[in-house]
Amino acid sequence: MPASTATVQTPAASTTTDASRRRSKKNLPYHKKRAAKKSAKAAAAAAAAAAVAQEKSADLSSSMNLARSLVHPSEIFSLVNFQLLGGKERLFPPNDQTEETANMQRCYYWLDKTSRSFSAVIKALHPDIRRAVCIFYLVLRGLDTVEDDMSLDENIKKDLLKSFHDKLFEPGWTFKGIGPQEKDRQLLVEFDVVIAEFLRLETKYSEVIADICKKMGAGMIKFAHKQVETVDHYNLYCHYVAGLVGIGLSRLFSVSNLESEMVGKDVECSNSMGLFLQKTNIIRDYHEDLVDGRTWWPHQIWSLYAGKLGDFVEPQHEAAGLKCLNHLVADALDLVPEVFKYMSRLQDQSIFNFCAIPQVMAIATLSLCYNNRNVLHRNVKIRKGQAVQLMMRATNMTAFYEIFEEHCLELKARAPSNDTRTHHALDRILSLINAQRTKGALPAPSQTVSVLPWIMGAAALGGAAYFAHRRYGLF
Repeated sequence: MPASTATVQTPAASTTTDASRRRSKKNLPYHKKRAAKKSAKAAAAAAAAAAVAQEKSADLSSSMNLARSLVHPSEIFSLVNFQLLGGKERLFPPNDQTEETANMQRCYYWLDKTSRSFSAVIKALHPDIRRAVCIFYLVLRGLDTVEDDMSLDENIKKDLLKSFHDKLFEPGWTFKGIGPQEKDRQLLVEFDVVIAEFLRLETKYSEVIADICKKMGAGMIKFAHKQVETVDHYNLYCHYVAGLVGIGLSRLFSVSNLESEMVGKDVECSNSMGLFLQKTNIIRDYHEDLVDGRTWWPHQIWSLYAGKLGDFVEPQHEAAGLKCLNHLVADALDLVPEVFKYMSRLQDQSIFNFCAIPQVMAIATLSLCYNNRNVLHRNVKIRKGQAVQLMMRATNMTAFYEIFEEHCLELKARAPSNDTRTHHALDRILSLINAQRTKGALPAPSQTVSVLPWIMGAAALGGAAYFAHRRYGLF
């Protein structure tokens, strides 16, 4: 039902807490009531200001990221092709939502608001699976928002994580107890629209979504306030927050009949797809997580190189930090053979694109992070032009192998000879790619470099410079 007419229901613990808050406010003197209101308004204003500042910072970071592509003419050509020559529409064809219900249109709105990166690939999926994947994403985003809110009472949080999958079957349920600082708070305030569309899904889809939601909620409870100690814990944590997503998506793909039964049944492959992405993010986000007081690098690994995880930001511990970083990159690379196996089974083009794009971004990010001191001091990202180039290339298995081969060869050239762990992981990946080439499934590597993208990129860059000169008097 529309948010404006929804009956708001909350968990019992939350209802009790809200009622006690209302009772306590009634007993407050007038000046204390005003102070309480001012405090609440101040918190909301601070959250809004922080959101604006974060958006401006993101825009500035995006602009700087784009500027780094200017010295790579082939990337400029890809950007122009993507934005101006129809590349974006070919990769992410627009879908007509006019026939969708008002609730489903609102779900697509929340998809855009909560994730710009996933929104495009989800909306480009085959119509038979698009709605289910969109609802799956929003359900898990809602669950994640509950888990992320540090201001939420721990008992309420635990109960909600444990029962979130049951709320999916309660028409009209919403939750207003999330703190104003959480950017996706409004999704839960309007969660009734997600539930309405969830209940419209075929049972074969809704059963998968509810099952994964239940398992993920249980995993979040298990790892609440816990440090990742061992490599096994590291793998289990990544399974709960990302591997289960891969498993759920694979099951959705299979029950839709767009992919084979094997895609949904091979849990190890699906789990590895999620783990490869999650481990890449954990490696890249070392400094950001450290500042926020989160520690996801496993103690079993980082303790080999330092007494405290935070030591790596100190100049005297930087060399050790790079060794630890490289150790974790090698650990992530060990997942690539399973990624290859999974991707080679996919038949539907939209599902292939959906799965391939994050994976090629991940190998490019790992290549950027390897032996990179900047990871220890700030967040690093691949160039925007590079990202667009990867998206436009990774549309078939041949290109997928080639992208991984390029980055693995680059890594191998940069890896110190004594980093046997990384060399071993890379050799295994490259041998699998060479085996495909031997079987004739992959063409021989080109010995020549195409200059066309460079010429087109240089022309695009020159055109942009001329426009800037004529329009703004620059240069």
